[in-house]
Amino acid sequence: MRNEPHQPAGNQPASSDVPHAVHVPTRKEWLALAVLSTGLGLIVLDGTIVGVALPEIIRDLNLNLTDAQWVNSLYAVILAALLLSTGKLVDRWGRKRMFLVGLTIFVAGSAYAATAGAASPLIAARAVQAVGAAFIMPSTLSTVNAVFRGKYRAAAFGVWGAVISGAAAIGPLAGGALTQYASWHWIFLVNIPLGLIVAILAARSVPETRGGKPARGADVDGALLSAIGFGALVFAVIEGPDLGWWKPKADLNALGLTWSKDSAISIVPVALLVAAVALALFIRWERHRARVNRSAILDLGIFTFPTFSWGNATAAMVAVGEFAIIFVLPLFLINALGLSVMGAGLVLAGMAVGAFLSGAAARHIAARYGSPGTVLIGLGLEVVGVLALVLLIRSTTPAWLVAIPLIVYGLGLGLASAQLTGTVLRDVPVTASGQASATQSTVRQIGSALGTAFAGAALSVALGINLPNALEKAGLTGQAATQLAEQTRQSAGSTILQLRAQGAQSPLGGQTASAVDALVDGFATSTRWSLLVATLLLIFGFVGAARLRRAAE
Repeated sequence: MRNEPHQPAGNQPASSDVPHAVHVPTRKEWLALAVLSTGLGLIVLDGTIVGVALPEIIRDLNLNLTDAQWVNSLYAVILAALLLSTGKLVDRWGRKRMFLVGLTIFVAGSAYAATAGAASPLIAARAVQAVGAAFIMPSTLSTVNAVFRGKYRAAAFGVWGAVISGAAAIGPLAGGALTQYASWHWIFLVNIPLGLIVAILAARSVPETRGGKPARGADVDGALLSAIGFGALVFAVIEGPDLGWWKPKADLNALGLTWSKDSAISIVPVALLVAAVALALFIRWERHRARVNRSAILDLGIFTFPTFSWGNATAAMVAVGEFAIIFVLPLFLINALGLSVMGAGLVLAGMAVGAFLSGAAARHIAARYGSPGTVLIGLGLEVVGVLALVLLIRSTTPAWLVAIPLIVYGLGLGLASAQLTGTVLRDVPVTASGQASATQSTVRQIGSALGTAFAGAALSVALGINLPNALEKAGLTGQAATQLAEQTRQSAGSTILQLRAQGAQSPLGGQTASAVDALVDGFATSTRWSLLVATLLLIFGFVGAARLRRAAE
């Protein structure tokens, strides 16, 4: 049964947000949907386009595995930390205005990233991009939620969800093409003209909308607690393999301070404790703000809708699975199998093919099985696709064979994403659309950050175990073999490419070929371990989709 609409504390319905009859969208409003979807596509694309270019960036800027994880995941970490706050600001200050502000920041961050010559500037530029994206994402979804009604809203949400899945899936192909035929800098430079075009069209076509009348005060404490909690959680997962999950393995130098490897405990469990405390305090603080009728960045009351709660849990697992694949597979395809950047992009384009095919068909499938049923079918296909990858990947697996389960996975991704958004927000009052959409976007970004973090951590741990074992089986032992295994792990597999290029001229001499074969075998096994983690998390998502379907009945 559907719950009675919940009115968020401190908000009153805005007349512009509560229609008396279903409004038929004008041509200008459909154009606005296209513009907003393109803007959304830019920031979703930027979350995945880096993956396939990452091996080239690692070699060019001499990054280690942890640097690579931060380049890939900091974008999602910052988004996750800011989206609740920006969702509130978007409702208060105007969605169109904040969309344009976000585009400006995003384009500036892209220009900064394109000129980066080292790890630190590139990571900083990714943070700037994420700040801009944090304003763009809730602006798009809340505007769509405010403008479109009835059957038109379902169609608009279908477009919005298809853009998310399609742009995310096509990112690796675009990244591969730009990196191979130009340079990795162009994966960021391309955002500049596209962002300017979107801004001009948005200024002409997108209507200005706002949320309900805000309650008193600014929830600065809530914003800080959420940012600290989410940031500390992802930091711990990413840094755990290198800094140590309990006992310190290496020094941590940050902000002029050092956490020594001689300390009694690693900083990782401390960060996990900080995350748990901060998030617990955040929930308690938001409840307090609601009780005293003060502005809160998260109205916990919207979680009383089972469709919203279970839908968000499912969305998080969808993002975890997708970004785990996008992070791990390019490293395996390029560094282990020796594919070109474009070749890896073409293999990963299997996801895009599947997503576009199923995204177009999702509406018809939903007409028969309902949106929640379509989401459940999508999650089932995702689990099958990733599990097939786990079973197929070997050191001798041909690249074209890897693309087949990716198509199956993409079919599921398109079905789930296209229908999930509308299902999650279907019971939420339109006056809370900015906050609800920001919450959903936050959950997705936390999922994408954790997908990269979990997959990267699993890959790092697995490489630490499997590379030495593979070298030992090949008859390579001793300190030199240990150093080679660690160097390969730290470089995320780039060492394999270097050994291939050097051949018998490498320091290993005549043992180079057998060492390369052993490292590739160890990398393939580690990739399977990492994808198995993604499979288990997607199974949790399937359970969530089943509960979502039951809640929507």
